[in-house]
Amino acid sequence: MEENTFLEHFRELRARLIKSAIAIMGCFICLVYFSNDIYQLLAEPLQIFLPKNSSMIATEVASPFLAPIKLTFFVSLLMSMPYFLNQVWGFIAPGMYKNEKKLSFLIMLSSLILFYLGIVFTYYLVLPLVFSFFIGSAPDGILIMTDISRYLDFVLSMMFAFSFAFEIPVLIFLLVWSGISTTEGLSKKRPYVIIGCFVVGMFLTPPDVISQTLLAIPAWLLFEIGLLMARLTVKRGRTTDYDSNQ
Repeated sequence: MEENTFLEHFRELRARLIKSAIAIMGCFICLVYFSNDIYQLLAEPLQIFLPKNSSMIATEVASPFLAPIKLTFFVSLLMSMPYFLNQVWGFIAPGMYKNEKKLSFLIMLSSLILFYLGIVFTYYLVLPLVFSFFIGSAPDGILIMTDISRYLDFVLSMMFAFSFAFEIPVLIFLLVWSGISTTEGLSKKRPYVIIGCFVVGMFLTPPDVISQTLLAIPAWLLFEIGLLMARLTVKRGRTTDYDSNQ
């Protein structure tokens, strides 16, 4: 009986993963025709700061084709992520209690929104500031010509670094809600958290003070937001649970 149940769950999981893969490929097929336009959109934060006699270049033969295709695939992943999470939710939700479903759904939704906000924050604020600093500090007589593949890798690494940094409020909430830590304990560790934000920013961003600071300060502010939300939500949630048991 247990073996049959396991096989049923395995078949359901496989079916949901196949559906998610089909959704990703569907997005990719729809977007691949516009792959060059998508790359052009990603390159705008750099191109607006390039001097008139500078341009982006391709140092490898296949780069003009592969770089836009690679970016289009990542965009397809981002666009299909809500559907993928919905499939994950449909698989795990039946085994949860009602209050667990509500909490898990809110955490999943918050994580997704914060992840997208991290990408938007990087594109509209971080990248223009970083490229403005890099290009503005170039010595006279240096012709700036950035390889399109290296630019793509740089931008994607920055976006993922900031997107994961934006998940800090969810992490703080989970630490407090699960009882692993408390808001008071985390507040006392604030100086170490701030130092840690700058250290992590040093490893996840390019070796310049601007990028490191642009990651460290928002990460610290998100830590404070996570503490505030944990104080309000966890306390209210435990009070509600207590009242319902009376």
